[in-house]
Amino acid sequence: TGLIRRVMAANRGEIAIRIFRASTELDLQTVAIYSKEDIRAVHRYKADEAYMLPSDKGPVAAYLSVNDIVKIAKDQHVDAIHPGYGFLSESVHFAAACEKAGIAFVGPTSQQLSALGDKTRARDAAINAGLHVVGGTPPVESLEEARSYIEGPGGFSYPVIIKAAMGGGGRGIRIARNREEFEQNFKRCRSEALSAFGDGTVFVEKYIEHPRHVEVQILGDGSDVVHLFERDCSVQRRHQKVVEIAPAPQLPGLVRDKLCQDAVSLGRSIKYRNAGTVEFLVDTSDGQHYFMEVNPRIQVEHTVTEQVTGIDLVQSQLLIAGGATLKDLNFNQSSISTRGYSIQARITTEDPLNDFAPDTGRIQTWRPATGFGIRLDGGSLHDGAEVSPYYDSMLVKVTSFALNYTDAVAKLTRALTESRIRGVRTNVPFLLNVLSHPTFLAGGVTTRFIEQHPELMVFPERRNRAVKLLNYLGDLIVNGRSVVGAVGPNPEPVEVIMPSKQYDFPSNEGFKTVLDRDGPKAFAKAVREHKDHLLMDTTWRDAHQSLLATRLRTKDILTIAPATSHILKGLYSLENWGGATFDVALRFLHECPWERLEQMREAVPNIPFQMLLRGANAVGYKAYPDNVIYEFCQVAKKYGMDVFRVFDSLNDMENLRVGIDAAGAAGGVVEGTLCYSGDLCNPDKTKYTLEYYLQLAQQLVDLDSHVLCIKDMAGVLKPEAATLLVGALRREHPNIPIHVHTHDTSGLGVTAMAAALNAGADVVDTAMDSMSGMTSQPSMGALVNHFMDDQKSLCGVDPIHLNELNEYWESVRQLYSPFESGQKSGSADVFVHEIPGGQYTNLFFQATSLGLSSQWRAIKRAYAAANRLCGDIVKVTPSSKVVGDLAQFMVQNNLSEEDVIAKAETLNFPTSVVEYFQGYIGTPAGGFPEPLRTRIVKDKPLITGRPGKSMPPLDLDKLRQELHSKHSPEGVRKKSELAEKYITDKDLMSAAMYPKEYEEYRKFIGTYGDVSKLPTREFIGPMKPGEHVTVDIEKGKTILIKYMADGPLDEKTNEKQVFFDVNGVPRSIAIKSKQSGPIKEARKANPSNQGSLGAPMPGAVVEVHAGVGDKVVANQPLVVLNAMKMETVVVAPFDGIITTVDVSQGDTIAAGDLLLEIKPAE
Repeated sequence: TGLIRRVMAANRGEIAIRIFRASTELDLQTVAIYSKEDIRAVHRYKADEAYMLPSDKGPVAAYLSVNDIVKIAKDQHVDAIHPGYGFLSESVHFAAACEKAGIAFVGPTSQQLSALGDKTRARDAAINAGLHVVGGTPPVESLEEARSYIEGPGGFSYPVIIKAAMGGGGRGIRIARNREEFEQNFKRCRSEALSAFGDGTVFVEKYIEHPRHVEVQILGDGSDVVHLFERDCSVQRRHQKVVEIAPAPQLPGLVRDKLCQDAVSLGRSIKYRNAGTVEFLVDTSDGQHYFMEVNPRIQVEHTVTEQVTGIDLVQSQLLIAGGATLKDLNFNQSSISTRGYSIQARITTEDPLNDFAPDTGRIQTWRPATGFGIRLDGGSLHDGAEVSPYYDSMLVKVTSFALNYTDAVAKLTRALTESRIRGVRTNVPFLLNVLSHPTFLAGGVTTRFIEQHPELMVFPERRNRAVKLLNYLGDLIVNGRSVVGAVGPNPEPVEVIMPSKQYDFPSNEGFKTVLDRDGPKAFAKAVREHKDHLLMDTTWRDAHQSLLATRLRTKDILTIAPATSHILKGLYSLENWGGATFDVALRFLHECPWERLEQMREAVPNIPFQMLLRGANAVGYKAYPDNVIYEFCQVAKKYGMDVFRVFDSLNDMENLRVGIDAAGAAGGVVEGTLCYSGDLCNPDKTKYTLEYYLQLAQQLVDLDSHVLCIKDMAGVLKPEAATLLVGALRREHPNIPIHVHTHDTSGLGVTAMAAALNAGADVVDTAMDSMSGMTSQPSMGALVNHFMDDQKSLCGVDPIHLNELNEYWESVRQLYSPFESGQKSGSADVFVHEIPGGQYTNLFFQATSLGLSSQWRAIKRAYAAANRLCGDIVKVTPSSKVVGDLAQFMVQNNLSEEDVIAKAETLNFPTSVVEYFQGYIGTPAGGFPEPLRTRIVKDKPLITGRPGKSMPPLDLDKLRQELHSKHSPEGVRKKSELAEKYITDKDLMSAAMYPKEYEEYRKFIGTYGDVSKLPTREFIGPMKPGEHVTVDIEKGKTILIKYMADGPLDEKTNEKQVFFDVNGVPRSIAIKSKQSGPIKEARKANPSNQGSLGAPMPGAVVEVHAGVGDKVVANQPLVVLNAMKMETVVVAPFDGIITTVDVSQGDTIAAGDLLLEIKPAE
């Protein structure tokens, strides 16, 4: 290195570190400089010494400050300055300043920089050295001057390329294919050149349509020059190099030789010193090559040349700058050769889904991929690093090496795939698309490769699964549990008890075989002809809806599914889907209900599945267009559903007809259902008589139901009534199977179901013992043992094996303790209030959330009163929700049955109640009670007939395109033809049923990922320090997460750092705290002022439709509130003007809080 002892890198990041490493290996001392923004940059502490540039300079200006850099170098006795690339690497002024200060500039002389930095002077030098150049102009400053060269005598015609004379790095370049484009792009190029380089001078060249961009690496000592062969840089985007290869694949040997000879000739002609690159275009049509420019510096892609030649270019630069000659370095052309292939890809924070805009932020995870044949050159890339917006977006250069091109591609692909960078978006998906493209794999791509292959811009959806799960776990730690409905203490660790026998595969025996082979009618016939009683297990649906607020997760179902497939293979069916499980999966469990169905079907292929279909309401709480109901049933059947229990919440036959027809058209088994209410054994109850049910059953049979079902939602079917009703139905319909459903709220469930079976029912509903009783179904174990006969049991269920299933559910239920209602036993008062079992615990939870838990007894009484106000209706979703909403509204506002009737015109009833009286869910038996209906509905429209009949079909294709534009991977959202590929029929039906909930679900999984993979305890509540959890994110991939600690709250960002250990690697996640400052005490409405509008119930403000000064009319909606699925619209009591608005969207309010004030219109 001659007189060089101390080397400064006048640069930052990756290239500065590269210089320091080369210098250290040469036993040189290293000096770094850094801007104030780079105080945490890695290059600062990779050097022996580091000095900050003046803090008054901007982040880029600091590295461009020649005087400051030279001053630091002199003060610190620096012998040589290496400029790297970018910044001052091609600055004549900087090189001259170094020379004047007696400091070696590691690069060409200032005179050479001056000659080569000007593109037109470099072009002249190339011509003088005998190199071919494309037709072009001298520097031009006006449009007219440029046109005179292009269009005048001897011109070279369009297309042309306009280049900044002082340009570089792909900037200041525009292509014009005709006269009009030329005028526009000439102005743009001049403007860009002036902005980027301080000089708007441009020149114009003939544009070659399909060239390869090949550059030759040269080294000179000021007298002699050698080449280190070529690199292919044809993979470019907007003239910026993306992937570089050495040597150039598929390049003819003769062309290679000429390129290298020309590069050396040019270098020798100007006595070039140090490293440089001579760049050429190779016309693929004839193999002719043309000089482009010289880059008089080290290049980003120098690593590939080092890999194939074995020569350290940066060390060579330093040695030459210290006075060494090529001879001293033993560099003669005959001794330099290449071996194998090397490819470099630059990982940047450019987001290919956002037009490659640079992303900034904090690196949460950096997991590098190394190994044989991989070289990494990085800058400030480590866990916790902040990606600055001030500098180049490159994070790391990944360079592969192998003995052949194909293997080099494979190694680079492997490395990029293995690498993990989380926290910022990168261009890795784009790089992988390039590397896997057949044209690239064949070698010899042209500079238009990316432009001609738009498929390179189609990317798989980013998953970032571990980071998303850490965000969820961290949010629980910082902000507490978020699963709606969890009111009890967090579950303690539970040892889940599995059956003694391990079942590796599901059984293939069961009624599903008959159904799949022979169809629904044959299935019904087989059931009817079956000699023994049959059971259905509701544990996977109605049991946990009734006991655990419908919160049972798919993970806990699938764990026991193989054993269930064997132990319960003789069952009629498993009830496991539909009803409330559908929307709860989306809303609260953040699971796709369709994926649950698919996974259950795969795990249990032998037992028929049964779902609840709410007639014309499908699995929703409102009427839908008919085409939605039909499509829903088709999709449900496709993904594994077999038996459709079709019911209507009011026993409205027109609503039932739609559901029955849709289920039948889908190929499902249709269970036509009559919902039971009242008491057949009580002569004082005359509305729901035996004749009523027999007539209803006949209509269901006439609609081609395969099975008749009695659905006793509240558990009020007494044994005597069961005998009477089932016996009558059996006499009327001897050949059709009868299926009976009840709840055990009163404690009579087992007795009633035994009576039903003895009276001729074919199937009754039960649940696992540990999931039975109270508001759930009767005990399966009790019925199995009751009907045991000579060691032969119902459905062939072995009581011992059944008990093992029961032990599993008994242990798993402990995980769901936060969702337990606290109910200790059944209650015979169900015969008074008639609250359905599936609603009972949910209603109790709603009451608790609304602050009414102490008034539970009053709510049950109000429920009976609300039922009478609605007309003594059949109560099952959604009609039961109407009654429940009205009951809570009455208790919250201290209203009696008489008060409701008297004050109906002035009350803001829950939306469900108003819509019920409008007729949105159908017409109850006996019609709507008057004058209450008129008083509640006021001037709103009434629905006559079936609600869905007048609805136009939902445009499912349009909906799919809307979902595609929002939820498909960003790179394909504008490609409408790909909508069906990315938006499945599962997405379509979820959005059609629950548009708002589906959007929230997509938003949730976008942030937190697939939380269904988490164990239930960790899903529900926060982890404790030191606890760990294993998560199977996919088959064969398990991550181990250990929670270490969390840091203090950063008051500036309102964030906490949460520290984890993931697979043995420390990780930290920044979590935003949701805790706010002191809560402003809300004003209360004045009950004596009709214009002072208060919240009728506690909840959240969903919408505010009025502002101060607005004129409103009577009954105009002003504020929409929501509390636990109960929506209430507060309307104007009279015509007036809004004087005060006290709430805004998202506010949480208590009952009586002032919403707004209105004064009467004058």
